[in-house]
Amino acid sequence: MSDESEGDRAYAPVDSVKGLLQRGRGLGALRAMDDPVTACELVYDEVRHDWRWDSVDDRYLYLARLIQGLGLALEPVIALLAGDEDDCERATRVLELIAVSGSAEAREALRAYIREGEHWVDVLESVAGIWPTEWWDDLAGISRDRLSGEEPLLWRSEPWLRWGTAHGGSARTRLQGMHTIELGPSRRQLLSVLAGSDMDDGAKAQALHTLAGRPPEPDLIPLVPELGTVDGKWPLPWLGRAVERLGALAVAEARAWATDERDWLSWTGILVLAEHGEAQDLPVLIRELAGHEEAGQWCGPERLAAGLARFGPAAAEAAPILRRFWLRTPHSYERPGYLKALAAIDPAGLDRAYTESLWDCEPDARLLGVASAPDLPQVRQRLTQLRDDPMEKPEVRTAAGDRLAAGRR
Repeated sequence: MSDESEGDRAYAPVDSVKGLLQRGRGLGALRAMDDPVTACELVYDEVRHDWRWDSVDDRYLYLARLIQGLGLALEPVIALLAGDEDDCERATRVLELIAVSGSAEAREALRAYIREGEHWVDVLESVAGIWPTEWWDDLAGISRDRLSGEEPLLWRSEPWLRWGTAHGGSARTRLQGMHTIELGPSRRQLLSVLAGSDMDDGAKAQALHTLAGRPPEPDLIPLVPELGTVDGKWPLPWLGRAVERLGALAVAEARAWATDERDWLSWTGILVLAEHGEAQDLPVLIRELAGHEEAGQWCGPERLAAGLARFGPAAAEAAPILRRFWLRTPHSYERPGYLKALAAIDPAGLDRAYTESLWDCEPDARLLGVASAPDLPQVRQRLTQLRDDPMEKPEVRTAAGDRLAAGRR
């Protein structure tokens, strides 16, 4: 299996423990527990370096469980608090979960950092979001003393709301602003802006933003191919949202867009076909999925997968590609989407994938595992762990508990 790369960063092969951990796969967690000596430094490396493909990818609970399950010392993680803002955030998000699981060492390390650390505001807001109030409420005095007056708006979150330290305008002012209604330009005016050769990209983007918040505008359809940036590399901002509003109205034209040499227009058409196309569009969608795999484009295939799932077994040609995406993608946020698509298109042989998903880094993947993993002793044991783990997402805990209760009836 070849490595996947992003710039100078290469992911380890997916059949190695390191590669599995980098991708947040459930199999990585299972194999790490089987070989703790080898896994120790690999887990620390995952904390020190952010291997997520995208910021929406989840890793913190995954890493916290590995550290806890392997009995690893917290000192290397605590040391990261003294690093830059990104290092501090990764360490905080892992340590705050380990504290929830009962670690006094993790809790005190973060409380000490709030008293003395550089990025203390971010840490305080993070822990206040998941810790019991009594774990941070006594830090009000020192936190007020540390405020310099140059911090960003604090009124949006705890602990500032509780402490009455919030600033950034009164709630009354903000609510008044929310009730302000301005009548926007007419559809004719907006279309005129978009069609105007003398209009700059900013004016057109503003027009698209307005259309994206209104009912579908069919007269936008013939203008779409000309709504790219001057260099021809990107769509204008808000074009995608405005086209989404069109839905099935754009299918006929989307078939032409999907074959355009301009990548942005081709992708715009492909997305319309994925969501609203018909059986005749299957070959185009499958070729696009294969092209993403060949190019190692990890962002976006989930939307293709969801579109292909609409066709069920008729999209069987896509199943091997979807399975490879599920196995290989470093973009863990999209992994549950591939499993859902496979369930609709070719569900045979998914028991192992559902079982592995119970250890996956993504909560949506764990929910799929809870719902569909086969009734085996290992699965029931894992369901019990998920139900009883205070670090786990509430929706996963509830789903695991419900399945266990149903099995006893």
